[in-house]
Amino acid sequence: MTMQAEIEQRLRKAFSPEELEVVNESHRHAGHAGDDGSGESHFRVRIRAAELAAMGRVARHRAIHRALGDEVTARIHALALDAG
Repeated sequence: MTMQAEIEQRLRKAFSPEELEVVNESHRHAGHAGDDGSGESHFRVRIRAAELAAMGRVARHRAIHRALGDEVTARIHALALDAG
């Protein structure tokens, strides 16, 4: 399973979002710090879910990181979040 698919799967399971878009932006960071050459190091997530909408920005980010777990967050360099 790709990292993009794993991120999507974990977020769908945790939040049942009305909207979810996971974009692999690793190609935009090739050769930069954090690029491990895997092509799966930088991601952008747009998620809309009722559970997240009730939280403040920091709480939303923490909830998303918790849902992804250390297994995912330890393997990526950057995760840009647009959550609500």
